[in-house]
Amino acid sequence: MATRQERTRQDGHLADPDGHPAPAAVDVRAGLAASPDAMALAHALRTDPARARGLIARLARPRHATLTQTLVADGILDDMAMAELTATRAGLMAIDPREAAPDPRLADRWGLARCLADRVLPWHVTSTGTVILVPDLRRFDDLRDALTASFGPVLPALTAPQAMSQALLAQRGPQIARLAETRVRPQDSCRALDAARLRRAMLIVAVPLVALFLVSPLALMALLFGWAFLSLAAVMGLKSVALLASLSRGTGAMPAPRPILTTPHPPDLPLPVLSIIVALYREASIAPRLVRRLERLDYPRDRLEILLVVEDDDDLTRAALTSADLPPWFRVVLAPAGRIRTKPRALNIALDQCRGSIVGVYDAEDAPEPDQLRRVAAQFAAAPPDVVCLQGVLDFYNSNTHPMARLFTLEYAVWFRLMLRGFDRLRLVLPLGGTTLFFRRAALDQLGAWDAHNVTEDADLGIRLARRGWRTAMLDSVTLEEANCQPWSWVKQRSRWIKGYMMTWMVHSRAPRRLWRDLGPRRFIGMQAHFAGSLSQGLLAPLLWSMWGMLVGLPHPLQAILPDPVMMAAVGLLVLSGLLDMACGIVASRRLRGRVGAWWLVMQPFYAMLGTAAAYKALSELATRPFYWDKTTHGTFGG
Repeated sequence: MATRQERTRQDGHLADPDGHPAPAAVDVRAGLAASPDAMALAHALRTDPARARGLIARLARPRHATLTQTLVADGILDDMAMAELTATRAGLMAIDPREAAPDPRLADRWGLARCLADRVLPWHVTSTGTVILVPDLRRFDDLRDALTASFGPVLPALTAPQAMSQALLAQRGPQIARLAETRVRPQDSCRALDAARLRRAMLIVAVPLVALFLVSPLALMALLFGWAFLSLAAVMGLKSVALLASLSRGTGAMPAPRPILTTPHPPDLPLPVLSIIVALYREASIAPRLVRRLERLDYPRDRLEILLVVEDDDDLTRAALTSADLPPWFRVVLAPAGRIRTKPRALNIALDQCRGSIVGVYDAEDAPEPDQLRRVAAQFAAAPPDVVCLQGVLDFYNSNTHPMARLFTLEYAVWFRLMLRGFDRLRLVLPLGGTTLFFRRAALDQLGAWDAHNVTEDADLGIRLARRGWRTAMLDSVTLEEANCQPWSWVKQRSRWIKGYMMTWMVHSRAPRRLWRDLGPRRFIGMQAHFAGSLSQGLLAPLLWSMWGMLVGLPHPLQAILPDPVMMAAVGLLVLSGLLDMACGIVASRRLRGRVGAWWLVMQPFYAMLGTAAAYKALSELATRPFYWDKTTHGTFGG
């Protein structure tokens, strides 16, 4: 029986279908006895002896990869060098499909989605069989039977994972874009909520309301006020229990979150490989700053890769990244044009090129704490398997540049330092925050990753995680980002978030009994109180504001149909809501160590009016452009 070397080598070169040597094939007759590490070390000692000795010292620690992988991470070897060294030792060919293009018909036969998921690339048919490009031989051995069934005799050849994915993107960009847009199952995605269908649904709701208004305007007003106060009571109840849970120390029915390890990582466990994805679109001004910030992350470079996803027509951002002199552990991924252009679509495209078992997401303007990734590795190592996501705390580095920034900072402090911590301790559904998110890769793959059509993909993903019985935990680490300070820019950003909340609520509530079974009664009620309650409050807030005049003796139209005790009870509920918001703001200000004083809450009415304007803008866009991503400009307000 022929050996693997004899099956896959013809006079030291692998021939293409026409009999010519493959352009990127490596001669494997020389150096077969040398190990890749030995050859890599010899290369490093020739080029930079001092650096090579430092790498050898680092290799002695169990948390690091092989010396060859370390040399690749430090840029001494390029992306194909490791594949070439491994191939030389195994007696195989190393082929770069970016230089020697594969036969696209073979990838289509295997299936583009399977090529991306299985990390295999059928290359060409030769006289001895079909050559299959793989990043490692274990992958080929696992799939040998299935590959043989599809292609007949198959031969392995090694390549770099990024070379394989880049070749597929070059040949099948539109198809990959389509796959990224439809990864989530139709029943779990909002892509079926087209504008025409949404307009019909709105019309169905609006017609009876208009008819009631024509018959009895006061009856319609009473109905809307009743819903406004019911949603207000639900939001207040959820906010109260979350606040108490965030202040508790984990006694009784409110379990405390699992503690963060005080040591950087268990010393007997190797650090996992982390892949960080950052989606960039028209970010030429901030891209160099992003690279400098992410370079400060304290994590072994051979255990880390950062993928910067850029739209293929965004020439300015690509040029900015080129001039930024990217470290070797950064990679630029070009997202091919598709039917939509959203952040989650870009994340899905990059996910197929990640090699890490943990996948993280940052935004373009983020400045994470340097030890954040070590904290991620430590918490995942200590957490049970059902914890598949970690949400970090978000804050702003330009909190004191503008009154809007101060109010935004207080709002984020209430949400991330109080509400989400309370949700975590109560084991409620955590709507995710869009950045400083870290996932177990296997969970993302099983869920279909992000819904590319949802403009608030983070909140939707948090619900889908919970529906699978998985948990999101809070990460005790802070990422600073940029607070939006201009009122209209803030409204545009907030309207996109609210529109996504509307779409998320509609998708997950269209089968309420299944949602109840998936989440259980407590989490179902909490999810409805948060989503339906907050959306209702944003749209119906003007009705509630109209009752504040009663405190100074002004009349109200509802007094004609409702008794005085009911009206006073409504006003009392409004006062209690205001006091609860003040209490949350004071606690949040203290957790910010007074960086933004609680007295800024006196401007909260202005902030709330902007929120209502954003809610109506979101409602109008839901009926006209549901998948439109209103881009937020970064790098304008500090940082």
